[in-house]
Amino acid sequence: MYRLVRPLLFALPPRLAHELGMLALGPLEHVAPLRALVRARLAPRDGRVAVRAMGLDFPSPLGVAGGFDKDARRARALAALGFGFVELGTVTAVAQAENPRPNLFRLPADRALINRLGFPNQGAARVTARLLDRGGAAAVGVPVGISIGKSRVAPLDPIEPAIEDYLASFREVRRAADFVVINVSSPNTKDLRAMQGPAIARALLSAIARENRGAGAPVPLLIKVAPDLGDEELEALLAVVEEVGLSGVIATNTTVRRDGLATSPAVVEAMGAGGLSGPPLRQRSLSMVRRIRARLGARVTVIGAGGVESAEHALDLLRAGADLVQLYTGFIYGGPLLPSAIARGLSERVARSGARSLQDLIGRPDGAAHATIDHGA
Repeated sequence: MYRLVRPLLFALPPRLAHELGMLALGPLEHVAPLRALVRARLAPRDGRVAVRAMGLDFPSPLGVAGGFDKDARRARALAALGFGFVELGTVTAVAQAENPRPNLFRLPADRALINRLGFPNQGAARVTARLLDRGGAAAVGVPVGISIGKSRVAPLDPIEPAIEDYLASFREVRRAADFVVINVSSPNTKDLRAMQGPAIARALLSAIARENRGAGAPVPLLIKVAPDLGDEELEALLAVVEEVGLSGVIATNTTVRRDGLATSPAVVEAMGAGGLSGPPLRQRSLSMVRRIRARLGARVTVIGAGGVESAEHALDLLRAGADLVQLYTGFIYGGPLLPSAIARGLSERVARSGARSLQDLIGRPDGAAHATIDHGA
């Protein structure tokens, strides 16, 4: 069915198509009997593909990445479609509009997207209130993460206002989130990626970790990293992650690179700046997941994101060392039945192999992803 509808959606500007998709999910979000019916059909129920990580139970390792539902408008609907977890946002302390349009582009030949949206959202307080008004994470039915970023109005020099800006968002979203993602890697907020440098990262992450510990019931903290970090830059950042004691790393955000695309260079150049997502990112994401797992060991949760379109792609990331995986661009091209199809594909592969669990299938001991670092969680 989606294959019939997609050409019509793709004939529309990407932002309009996205809004129509969100509108179509409205009944599923707000009508509980419909949501229960769809969940009964699509939600993963095979305990062999369930994952326990960061003290949370994930019915499948497949989640929707941050950026799809920036304002927590469709969290319950997304869970009903078969996602094993949902990441909302990125939200900022100060509500802000999107960057000037056009700011979102499709590359159909590469099944990819370029976006330079720039964290448009209604603000951390309003987004948190909406999620709580709808019953919070418990009503979503799967673990819910919220991604926080820097407001455009917060300067980076000196760094203190930017840190306080992140803290303001964190104080709001921690009231509703099962885990919080610290986004310092979007290419669409001026100078944001400079916050991945070890000195600034240490100051920011330490401040959020202290706030988290002082709250009495800490939530798992993760950082989302850019695929464009060099090996030495990544190693330096991971040393800070280990030092501060974060619970996890998401690899990766979108890339500013444009090499290896099937789309005409002239067409790509005309699209301009922004982050590229989808299959062109797949190999770099795999490489970074392997490096992160090797550097940080089994106690830190690794979430792989980049080019996931099938159960095999998800398995590739899991075999590389990810505990969980996310998709975004694949959801746009593959449609609303894709999360359920991937979860079902993982179940079929476990069953065919005779393995007892997904962890057994990928050669990882059961329980390897169960630990959470307590001192920085």
